[in-house]
Amino acid sequence: MNTVWITGASSGIGEACAYRYASEGARLILTSSSRERLEPVARKCKEAGAPDVCALPFDLGELSGIDALVSQAWNAFGKIDTVYLNAGISQRTTVEDTSLEMIRKIMEINYFAPVAIAKALLPAMLSQGGGHIAVTTSIAGRFGFPLRCGYSSSKFALYGFFETLQAEYADKGIQVTIVCPGRVRTNISYYALDKGGERHGKLDPGQAGGLSSEDAARKIVRAIAKGRREVLVGRGELVMVWIKRFFPGLCARLARRIKPV
Repeated sequence: MNTVWITGASSGIGEACAYRYASEGARLILTSSSRERLEPVARKCKEAGAPDVCALPFDLGELSGIDALVSQAWNAFGKIDTVYLNAGISQRTTVEDTSLEMIRKIMEINYFAPVAIAKALLPAMLSQGGGHIAVTTSIAGRFGFPLRCGYSSSKFALYGFFETLQAEYADKGIQVTIVCPGRVRTNISYYALDKGGERHGKLDPGQAGGLSSEDAARKIVRAIAKGRREVLVGRGELVMVWIKRFFPGLCARLARRIKPV
């Protein structure tokens, strides 16, 4: 029986993936910073077909507790076949208006937390003969994006770490899937950090017209099952990834014209 751990599981892509895995009969471990929002998701997962669900609320900004969190997650069912490191936080501020404190907070949640979880899980996965680690990056991790200096930086950094993990452990039974969403209709813009660290509190128009969380989850879960190295998730905006690869100068000019909110 497949045992799957998802972070950022109380809303958006993480929640939709949880229901998808539940419908396939997976045992689930769900993590989110909000117990209040996580527990209803856990109940719905059981209703959708998950035989066992463990809710593990945790603030991923508290890096000192990561090792204990990983132990709890592993001990819940005695193994983890797949971990999907999906939790993250965004911003809506210019470089000038982005404090170092904000950048550190974004990097702790978006980069250091998934890195710490992957490192803590790796020995146990190796001892069981392998495992699958998936992580959410962003097309904002493929090219610089206005009002996202800390967010883009954290997503660029994820590529460096998890591509290295792919290279080092592919022959040891460790699979890595990098999930690269474009515009998906989630609450990430509601909770994005605005000037002064306040909540942005609204859905960006571009995001409102994006792919649904359910459609994104269908693509992501399928890509993980197939062992894909990377999966791009979105609509027409994904063309920017290919423009950056083959026409970087054009990509830079187009990025300046993007309406970021």
